[in-house]
Amino acid sequence: MKSGGALAIAKKNTMLIALVAVIIFFSISTQGKILYAQNINNLISQNGYVFVLAAGMLLCILTGGNIDLAVGSVVCFTGGLGAVILAKDLPAGLAVLVMLLVGLAIGMFQGYWIAWVSVPPFIATLAGMYAFRGLANVVLGGYAVGVDNEAFLFLFGGGADCYIPDFLHGTNLNLTCLLVGIIGAAIFVILTLRGLAVRKAKGIHTGSAGAQIAKMVVIAALIVWIAYKLAQYKGIPTVLIWIALVLLIYGYVTTSTAIGRYFYAVGGNEKATRLSGVNTKLVYFIAYANMGLLAGLAGILTIARFSSVQPTYGQGYEMDAIASCFIGGASAYGGVGNITGVIIGATLMGIINQGMSIMGISSNYQRAVKGIVLLVAVIVDVLSKKEKA
Repeated sequence: MKSGGALAIAKKNTMLIALVAVIIFFSISTQGKILYAQNINNLISQNGYVFVLAAGMLLCILTGGNIDLAVGSVVCFTGGLGAVILAKDLPAGLAVLVMLLVGLAIGMFQGYWIAWVSVPPFIATLAGMYAFRGLANVVLGGYAVGVDNEAFLFLFGGGADCYIPDFLHGTNLNLTCLLVGIIGAAIFVILTLRGLAVRKAKGIHTGSAGAQIAKMVVIAALIVWIAYKLAQYKGIPTVLIWIALVLLIYGYVTTSTAIGRYFYAVGGNEKATRLSGVNTKLVYFIAYANMGLLAGLAGILTIARFSSVQPTYGQGYEMDAIASCFIGGASAYGGVGNITGVIIGATLMGIINQGMSIMGISSNYQRAVKGIVLLVAVIVDVLSKKEKA
């Protein structure tokens, strides 16, 4: 392979290479502790909200580098409503429905001001960040509220026993978990090869086929390895099912639907998109309504994870979601980004947090490192834009 081609591939996969480098660094620094089965399980469980929120934040960013600052407060507000409902011994289904619908309603409310009144997203969601944080405190009365509904906790990943049972009854390994990982990797390989074949048949140039196949093999092997590590612990945590479901749905929406293409088009050139007949205001509205819905789901996962809710829950969640998108390759100018990048960005953030925690490094330094990583990712985006210009 020519050096120019290798350089182009390296640029295209910068954050994936960075992720591998960070994993290797912390593997050495923690004497391999970060790769323990339990720590990998904790990485997934502790960062479930990041994957969910980042999937929604990606759609906002695609429309032109816009963000939603209110999601952390909405997570706390919806979580507080759900916890209060559960504390009154009302059905868990009702609590879930209320949290999702309230989150959606909040997203629609903010989306209305942004799309049809042209309030800048930063201002509209900043107002929401303050308002819904205050309302969360009102709902909770300033106190923590516990959640002890066993069905709710199991379904959404709270507690020590919230794992899919091993239906194959393995001895030292959870064979169900391992089988699911193998099947998932196989499906990923089939879909990737099918996509390459379709693009080749249509004459669409996608770069080096060898490089894409190599990347496919690495990702498939990683899926199987993660399944193997989880199988060594307790198997598949139920929260992983919700993460996978969200990522698969939004991966499909952004790559294979008309509305998905509209998000990219609005971020690429809003005026041209509007002149082509697309209702760009509706695209903005959908992006923020969807963000509210996912904030409601993140609220569900958060209170299930901690088996409670406090007025401080959700603080900084919006920053984790925004950083995951930008670190994963989303452009600060809009129109560029994908779910694969979101996965890489969220995983990188989680590994940095966990690796530094295992090393005994304070949370203040963890924030500093994450800030530097985010800045570097945005600088790379800005410089690449200048090169193309």
